[in-house]
Amino acid sequence: MAEQLNPDEKLQLITRNLQEVLGEEKLKQVLQERELKVYWGTATTGKPHVAYFVPMSKIADFLKAGCEVTILFADLHAFLDNMKAPWELLELRVQYYEQVIKAMLESIGVPLDKLKFVKGTDYQLSREYTLDVYRLSSMVTEHDAKKAGAEVVKQVEHPLLSGLLYPGLQALDEEYLKVDAQFGGVDQRKIFTLAEKYLPSLGYAKRSHLMNPMVPGLTGTKMSSSEEDSKIDLLDKKEDVKKKLKKAFCEPGNIENNGLLSFVKHVLFPLHGEFSVKRDPKWGGDKVYTAFEDVEKDFAEELVHPGDLKASMEVALNKLLDPIRKKFETPELRKLANTAYPDPSKTKAAGKGAKPSAAGEEAELAPSRLDIRVGKVISVEKHPDADSLYLEKIDVGEAEPRTVVSGLVAFVSLEEMQDRSVLLLCNMKPQKMRGIESQAMVLCATIEGEPRRVEPLDPPEGSSPGDRVFVEGYETGKPDDKLNPKKKVWEKLQVDLKLSGECVAQWKDQQLMTKLGPVTCKSLKGANIS
Repeated sequence: MAEQLNPDEKLQLITRNLQEVLGEEKLKQVLQERELKVYWGTATTGKPHVAYFVPMSKIADFLKAGCEVTILFADLHAFLDNMKAPWELLELRVQYYEQVIKAMLESIGVPLDKLKFVKGTDYQLSREYTLDVYRLSSMVTEHDAKKAGAEVVKQVEHPLLSGLLYPGLQALDEEYLKVDAQFGGVDQRKIFTLAEKYLPSLGYAKRSHLMNPMVPGLTGTKMSSSEEDSKIDLLDKKEDVKKKLKKAFCEPGNIENNGLLSFVKHVLFPLHGEFSVKRDPKWGGDKVYTAFEDVEKDFAEELVHPGDLKASMEVALNKLLDPIRKKFETPELRKLANTAYPDPSKTKAAGKGAKPSAAGEEAELAPSRLDIRVGKVISVEKHPDADSLYLEKIDVGEAEPRTVVSGLVAFVSLEEMQDRSVLLLCNMKPQKMRGIESQAMVLCATIEGEPRRVEPLDPPEGSSPGDRVFVEGYETGKPDDKLNPKKKVWEKLQVDLKLSGECVAQWKDQQLMTKLGPVTCKSLKGANIS
C-alpha cells in the first residue's frame, strides 16, 4: 500500500488524529527522499491497558505510510522513574510487555515482521551511550531536567537523581535508535523539547516529534493504571469489561471528556473505518457509521443513547481483547503475568529474622503500617512563637483532641482551617515544634516551585473524625503503634504517595480510601503527598 502513496498522502496518514507535530517541515523533506524512521517507546512499569490501542493504531498508520518503525521497551527508564519497576522484576516486566504489545498488534492486524523491537538495556549500558549521558548531564540543569519530566516521571518532594536523568536518556534514545522522529503522548512534550534543545549541543541532529492527545478514561479523565475504574485491562474478563463500561462516565448528549467516544475516534475508526451501533428497532435499529463526526453528532443530539454506545463498545472491545486473552491462556504466560505483577494484597511479610526477598521488602513497607485517620479541626490559632505555624486542636475520634502544629499559615487561612476535615498521620513520633509538641501530622498535596503550592487532603464528604484511611489492597493490615524514625518507614512509603491527574490520592497506583470513597484534594493534579 505504501508504494501507492505520494509524500503528501503519507504525511496525512502519519499525522492524522495527532494533537501536535513539532518539526513538520523536516518530515516533509525526509518523505520526499525516503521512508520515515520513527520510534515509540514505553517504560515497562504498570500493566498496559486498552488505552495502549491508541498508540498501536498510530503505529498501524505509520506502517501503512511505509515508515520504518521501532518499538522500544524502555526497561532502564522504568527503573529510573522512581523505581516503579523494581530491579528484580525488570526483566519479567519487559517479557510481559513484549508479549502483550505483540498480542495487541496482532489483534489489530499489524504485521510484526515490519517492526523492530528493542530493549533499552541492549544499548543504554554501552560505553558510548554512558559517556553521552555524562556529557548531557554536564549541560542540562536540575531545573530543566525536573521540568522536562514533570508530566511523565513520578514527582516527589525530594526527587531521586534517577528521575532527573530520565528525560536526558529519552532524548539520547533518538540518536542511538537512528530515527527521524519520536512518537508519544502530548504529556511527553517537555521531554521532546528538551531533546530538540540539547541534542544539537552534542553534535546530533534535531528530530521531529509526533504527539497523540491524552485520551480520557472511563471516568471522563485520563485513563490511568492508578485508577482501576478508569481503565480496562487487556486481560480483563468479558464480565469485567461489561461492569466497567456500565460504570463509565457517559452523560446523554455530552461529548466532552467522553472516553468511549474518544476510543471510537482514535482506535476503532483508524483501524476499521467504521463503527456499528447496536440499537433497539424502536429507536431506529442498528446503524453503521463511516465517519466519526456522524457518531459524535448523533450522540450530541441524543440520537445515540449512552446505553447503546456502551453496548456497542463492549462488542468492539471484546473483539480486540479476545485474541490477547486467548494468547495468555497458556500456563507459561499466565505465570509470567502473575510473577511480573504480584498481587500486593497477597504479599506476606518475611518471617522474623529472615532476610527479606524483594516481595518481602514490599510487604514490610506496606502502607497499612501508617495510621491515617480523618480529623476535624476544632480550634486553630497562630503558634505563639512562630508566625508561619498554626496550633490546632483536632478531633480524631479519641477521648481528647490531639494537639497538632502545621506549617499551613502561608497556604490556608484561619477561616478555611476552622472546622474543616483533614487527614492526619497519627502514629508518627511526637515532635516539638517551637516548644509545643505536635501529636500528629496533617497530610497535604504539595507542588514545589515558585511559588510553592500546598493544599490539605480532603476525605470523602460525610466522613467522621476517626474514620480510618487505607490503601486499596491493604485494607486488613495493622498500623504500627509508633513508626520507628530510625527505620524511616514514613519516608520510604511517602515517596510513592501522590495525587493522580484527577486529584485522587494514591500509593503506587492504588487509591487512598475511607469506607465512603477515595481521598482527594481540591486542585493540585499530580502533586506529592507530604
